[in-house]
Amino acid sequence: MSTIGAYFRLARVGWVLVREGVVAALPSDGLPPLVGFGKAVVGPLARRRAKQAERSDRLAQAVARLGPSYVKIGQFLATRPDVVGADFADDLAGLQDRMDFFPTEDAKSTIRDSLGRTIEDLYLSFDAPIAAASIAQVHPAEVMTSDGPRKVAVKVIRPGVRKRFAADLEAMYLVSHLQERFLPHTRRLRPVEVTRTLEQTTKVEMDLRLEAAALSEIADNTKKDPGFRVPKVDWERTGRDVVTMEWIDGIKMSDVAALQASGLDLNLLADTLIQSFLRHTLRDGFFHADMHPGNLFIDESGMIVAVDMGIAGRLGKKERRFLAEILYGFITRDYLRVAEVHFEAGYVPSHHNVASFAQAIRAIGEPIHGQPAETISMGKLLTLLFEITEIFDMETRPELVMLQKTMVVVEGVARILNPQFNMWKAADPVVSQWIRDNLGPKRIATDLKDGAKAAMRLAEALPEIAAKTEKFHTDIMRMSEQGLRFDPETAEAIGKSEARHTRHGRLALWVIAVSLVAIAVQLA
Repeated sequence: MSTIGAYFRLARVGWVLVREGVVAALPSDGLPPLVGFGKAVVGPLARRRAKQAERSDRLAQAVARLGPSYVKIGQFLATRPDVVGADFADDLAGLQDRMDFFPTEDAKSTIRDSLGRTIEDLYLSFDAPIAAASIAQVHPAEVMTSDGPRKVAVKVIRPGVRKRFAADLEAMYLVSHLQERFLPHTRRLRPVEVTRTLEQTTKVEMDLRLEAAALSEIADNTKKDPGFRVPKVDWERTGRDVVTMEWIDGIKMSDVAALQASGLDLNLLADTLIQSFLRHTLRDGFFHADMHPGNLFIDESGMIVAVDMGIAGRLGKKERRFLAEILYGFITRDYLRVAEVHFEAGYVPSHHNVASFAQAIRAIGEPIHGQPAETISMGKLLTLLFEITEIFDMETRPELVMLQKTMVVVEGVARILNPQFNMWKAADPVVSQWIRDNLGPKRIATDLKDGAKAAMRLAEALPEIAAKTEKFHTDIMRMSEQGLRFDPETAEAIGKSEARHTRHGRLALWVIAVSLVAIAVQLA
């Protein structure tokens, strides 16, 4: 029944997208003629007001009709321009978490169930919500401390959102499997893997203990950093469905007029923002991946405070070295080195020619060196770089795409604060320091230390490896003599699986047929 349900949910999504005019607005360049014919057929079914709206407004209206889980899906896909295209990624990035509030009593009930304590025991006061998102909503409250009452922000999970998202995710998996099967040229984008990443990141976001842990981790990482911090977590009042944190009284970074009126140095704020982001990325390998202006405040001491750590990104040591060497290679015009880094990291298949890839990279780098430094966008540079990798069969790297998207957003915020913002000058102290520490003599010592640790772990595991190798050899010898045999339970399970697959295929065809008949009747 789950497969049939996925088809019905997918049909509903398609109908909403048609009615809101999204399908008619989809680009069809480079696609088969049948796609253009399909758009022409469904175009008249769009609402009249949808036909007159901008594409981004159509998309926002459609997602709002589909519900909270699709808002989250849309926001996730906004971080994947490699999958949905740059234009649609921009449209999706405009989706705002202006969801309807759910009742305060439901929020209190969720808190009681999650923490096992009454609201009166936990909070001095608990007020109506002030912001609602696709996953949760935020309530102002007060708690008693040794210094007296203190205002806090309480984030509470939306009731039923996990069940709803799990159901909608089945339709997403269905689409991604169909895409891989019928659109072979998109397989390098790994749509099933993208859906799996969406599932994982959203599960993390729906466990508010993990958001609290992310806030705690980034607080530890940045406690000595100038000009940046995150809210403190109240662990006593935090659980799976609720997180309580410090209330931030400050100016939103999107309110430039208020920032100017307060006498703050906006140029310094822009530099601090980008340097903080690069420290988190290169030094820590852990960064806030949703740093839009609405999530950034300036507190009374002039520090940048980043809130809402539901979406975070991680980079391994290899990815950090990859990023730093790419940036350094473009700065020094060493395009061959940039190409070599791609091959060393395994991002470009080895059967391609390094010199040819370096030539493609030069086509990106040389025009940039002819521009004034303040007009060069690091985010745009990475976007162009990912575009040319399609020619060289570079598979999608979700962690790098999330980094690129976040960098575009952060750089955009910096340019709001300072229209003449020089990205390279601001980034130089952080990038240069990281290169000195990790790509110079210190790198050799670090690599030797890491190698020694790996050798010790291997030595400790040798007895277990030897035992497993001996068992594997015995099993192979037995199979060569007796042939491959399944136990009765395995054979029965395989038979049932094949039968179920065939039955679901027949049911899917019937569902599609019935849906087409229903639509034809409506049109008649």
